[in-house]
Amino acid sequence: MALLKTSNPAFRTSIYQSAGMRAAYGETMTVTGTINKTGILMLCVLATAFYTWNQFLTTRDVGSIMAELMIGCIGGLVMALVTSFKREWSPVTAPVYALLEGLALGGLSAIAEVRFPGIAIQAVGLTFGTCICLLLAYRSGMIRVTQRFTLGVVAATGGIFLVYVLSMILGLFHVQIPGIFGNGPVGILFSVVVVVIAALNLVLDFSFIEQGVAQGAPRYMEWYSAFGLMVTLIWLYIEILRLLTKLRSRR
Repeated sequence: MALLKTSNPAFRTSIYQSAGMRAAYGETMTVTGTINKTGILMLCVLATAFYTWNQFLTTRDVGSIMAELMIGCIGGLVMALVTSFKREWSPVTAPVYALLEGLALGGLSAIAEVRFPGIAIQAVGLTFGTCICLLLAYRSGMIRVTQRFTLGVVAATGGIFLVYVLSMILGLFHVQIPGIFGNGPVGILFSVVVVVIAALNLVLDFSFIEQGVAQGAPRYMEWYSAFGLMVTLIWLYIEILRLLTKLRSRR
């Protein structure tokens, strides 16, 4: 399989190449081990998400979970950066990242749930359903990770990132990009495109995990690879939740 690039910053070919060289005489990562680590990180997310979810639904006061939201968002970003640059620390930093992200996701989901009952479980179901379907399609060969496919997903992901950064900068001056964040046709179409691109990033993640296994990356890279998958899954969930919110608000 040709070595390709990925839009997920957690997965870069050079990471697995250098790590694989260091694992020449030790235990190496496996697909099963990576799946198990991903499951552990998912449990970490669910544990803290339930905490903020329950706290908000009990009080119905956003102020009661603002601390958790801020800690989750800022702390999650910091731990993601630490894990990306110190991947050998991932057995510790990846679970901490998952716990912090759970705080933020639980709060955001509960706020959406109060406004649109049932929306959170719909977003969770669509996220896992999309992941499973894409994994099956990838394993069956229906989706092939070619150079053109990879470049297209990377370019699209970069474009979305630039749009979000631009919107944040313009927001500081109370200027909004018209249409794309509203619940009109343009906004819904934009969210659909973002959800599709986020989902396709999962395919690239699956491919690069297999490359890590093939190149004999060290065992701790199972945690790092699970972290990379969680980054994409969390992004996908947030975008699906955003899309469902737009659709429900039109009723």
